[in-house]
Amino acid sequence: PSRLTAPPEERPSGVFFVSVGYYYYIWGMGLKFSEAGYEALLKDIFRRFPSVQSIGFTAGAYKPGLERMLEFEAALGHPSRCFRCVHVAGTNGKGSVSNMLASALSACGYRTGLFTSPHLVDFCERMRIAEEGLEWPVARMVPREYVFDFLTEWLPWIEEHELSFFEITTGLAFKWFADSGVDWAVIEVGLGGRLDSTNVLEKPELSIVTTIGLDHCALLGDTLEKIASEKAGIFKAGVPALVGETQPETALVFRAAAPSGLVFADAEEPGLWPLAKEFLPRMDLGAAVQEKNLRTVLCALEMLGLPGGGKCGEAVLEAIAHTARRMDFRGRWERLCGRPEVIADIGHNPQALGWNFAQLRGLGRPLRVVYGVMADKDLDGIIPLMPLVAEYFFATPSTPRALPSEEILRRFLAARPEACALAFDSVRDAVAAAMKGVTEHHIIYIGGSTFVVSDALPLFD
Repeated sequence: PSRLTAPPEERPSGVFFVSVGYYYYIWGMGLKFSEAGYEALLKDIFRRFPSVQSIGFTAGAYKPGLERMLEFEAALGHPSRCFRCVHVAGTNGKGSVSNMLASALSACGYRTGLFTSPHLVDFCERMRIAEEGLEWPVARMVPREYVFDFLTEWLPWIEEHELSFFEITTGLAFKWFADSGVDWAVIEVGLGGRLDSTNVLEKPELSIVTTIGLDHCALLGDTLEKIASEKAGIFKAGVPALVGETQPETALVFRAAAPSGLVFADAEEPGLWPLAKEFLPRMDLGAAVQEKNLRTVLCALEMLGLPGGGKCGEAVLEAIAHTARRMDFRGRWERLCGRPEVIADIGHNPQALGWNFAQLRGLGRPLRVVYGVMADKDLDGIIPLMPLVAEYFFATPSTPRALPSEEILRRFLAARPEACALAFDSVRDAVAAAMKGVTEHHIIYIGGSTFVVSDALPLFD
């Protein structure tokens, strides 16, 4: 008691929480931000409000529906009404499209917010602001001080209303964007669309669905049509809609769900598209599939009335070409090392991995693959996509959701008894083994899961 009634400058550092019912009582009010206090608070948030990223789509982490988020948005003062926004959903490509769009909008002189998930290394990666100027050549993440102040202020309300981790994060992003005076925000859907927390956005300027594939089938449906219906739940009256890819199974679903007009990007030729052949080799997002994402982005910019020709068009193309650097966007065909060439990519479902493995085969170089997978993924559907001529180093990433590497090895060798493959207890050990005895002609591919890439990045940074 004597420490808590002492003047603020004499109180102990850190923030102390006691949970009573649904409320937090915060001891030591008036304390200033500290790194130790921030780390302790964030650790407590992860423990009390576990994320899908950490424990999967369990009842404790995944809470579909908009009721709680609508209440939170209202309590925060409706921050999402303070900026124009683009809403982006899709099975694959939504992260790349969102980052390209944010980079392009900032190049046109707009202060642009970007909200994505999950993060790879730092929680603050989920929300960034990009703008032109010498002070911020690279997008800046939300300051830890802002996260600390927001959470300490809103924890009692959050606990009382039993928000999910993603709802907390969405509210935090909207509030930071509003407080920072962004002109635009690009908001990536977390899962699905119809029941996603981000779908409290009342009237975006544009709704985008990138591609549709079979992923998260237990939650979104076991057919492309059902999944498309969930993604199309972000379409709204008075808001134009853009779909990146025309598929026979989903086209009718999207047309029926779009009340205010629908464009399929792969059927269009945006004004800047003729420059694509010259432009694509310069992109720092190097996966072949980015050609499809680029077309979607250029269509989106035209639908938004941007860019025109001349210098604005040139600035937009340069911004898109350097999206990874400008937005500090990682884990998408990211080149971690030059000799040997090490590529990391978070693609994790059959559709994304099919594109990546096809690109690796096309390179025609000696290949080593460091691979790990979550237990709920379609490993049996992925194994036939894996290049035949490669050495495999299976890893168990640092998450309880991971499928043990020994199980991956067993199932892989049952299908490919002639293959060269080993299992390791960690990504670190698998990478170390893959790097032994390589030549400068080798390519080492690290992927299969966000968690594999997350564990690998610090080894090269």
